[in-house]
Amino acid sequence: MAEDPYPLFSILNPLQILSTGLQNVDPIYIIGLSFSIIVLIFLSALFSASENALFSLNHQDIDRLNKEKASTSKAIIKLLQQPRKLLAAILVANNFVNVSLIIIASKLIDTVFLFKDKNVEFLVKVLLVTFILLLFGEVMPKVYAIRKNIKISRLMAIPLLFCEKIFTPIIYPLLRFTSFIDKRVKIHEHTVSADELTHAIDITSDSKTGIQERDILKGIVSFGNKTVRQIMKSRVDVSALDIQMNYEEMLMKVNEWGYSRFPVYDETFDDICGVLNIKEILPHLHEGKTFNWKKLLKPAFYVPDTKRIDLLLAEFQEERNHMAIVVDEYGGKLGIVTMEDILEEIFGEINDEFDEEQISYSKIDNNTYIIEGKILINDFCKITETDDDYFDEIKNDSETVAGLIMELSGRIPQRDETIKYKIFSFIIEAADNRRVKRIKVVIDRP
Repeated sequence: MAEDPYPLFSILNPLQILSTGLQNVDPIYIIGLSFSIIVLIFLSALFSASENALFSLNHQDIDRLNKEKASTSKAIIKLLQQPRKLLAAILVANNFVNVSLIIIASKLIDTVFLFKDKNVEFLVKVLLVTFILLLFGEVMPKVYAIRKNIKISRLMAIPLLFCEKIFTPIIYPLLRFTSFIDKRVKIHEHTVSADELTHAIDITSDSKTGIQERDILKGIVSFGNKTVRQIMKSRVDVSALDIQMNYEEMLMKVNEWGYSRFPVYDETFDDICGVLNIKEILPHLHEGKTFNWKKLLKPAFYVPDTKRIDLLLAEFQEERNHMAIVVDEYGGKLGIVTMEDILEEIFGEINDEFDEEQISYSKIDNNTYIIEGKILINDFCKITETDDDYFDEIKNDSETVAGLIMELSGRIPQRDETIKYKIFSFIIEAADNRRVKRIKVVIDRP
């Protein structure tokens, strides 16, 4: 017999495939195998979906889960504390399910069909099982998990904790091996710090690169390392409305201060009642002083002083908010932070046509400045072209230059007193028994 010149065509020949016969087997046995396959595909889908769901949770989702007391929420937080262990547990469990599925599917095909050609048998097993596994066990579940990541995470959190325990004998050696590889790889790695990037921006800038563009690049580099406390406006400088004011008094204050949003307090700033947005007043300008303007208040949005400003920016965007009340660990109100404060960390001072220029410092020469005590240390570093972390060793919880000086002296210094720190000399020009108001700064640059 002549050799077939087209062996692949013979394998895929419909007549050849149709000549494959069916075997007579117990239908209960076939149903059992089929049911097992369906269950295993479902489990594979759950494990694949849980991987995408858990690792797609953002900071806002995790913060929300941290505040919940449900057992599933606690389980999710526990799983995410050890991401490598979690990933290893999902992969081991998913592979165990997939291997079992392939074995049972192969057994089912062998039981039902009688192939005359081994090549056809191989193609049917590989192509059919792979297609089903990829479509129903990988692609569709992972697409669904991105849209319903919280729901899938809650569903699979406790089962995955159980999987971590039962697969520990397999997971532990895997983690040890990957840690060993990581250490070997990290020997050849070089992590670039924010200071190195900032220095690189300085030395690579030329006359064609504008000062503003260079400052924006520096702001982007240090953006993720700054906290709300570093950029907030202190409560003593916040223009806030007393809820006891009548409508006319409130309008006078709004017109005087010229802001678009105001915190509203009852007696003290520690008792915030809400936030007033000026656009809510516009339809009621014709009302008399007896108008109940308190009903226009919106709930205040609170953030901890330790929150990173890049995370707060994402929250502002998600919540469509522009102002937050800053609180400390005890719930005390420290001040406010706005969307504009965050954006100014990247783009510099933002002023519109209605802003009045507030002079908080004056430059005498390249090494001498007159500044107000309430100016933020972060802003002071920008003014004097000093590294953001220059005062980190001694500032502790202080955020203003006045607070920094009191940290250095251990008390409230008197007028004409000089406080020195490295290349800086702080000469007190105005102070009372409560705070430092104005300082002359002399820099002894090398």
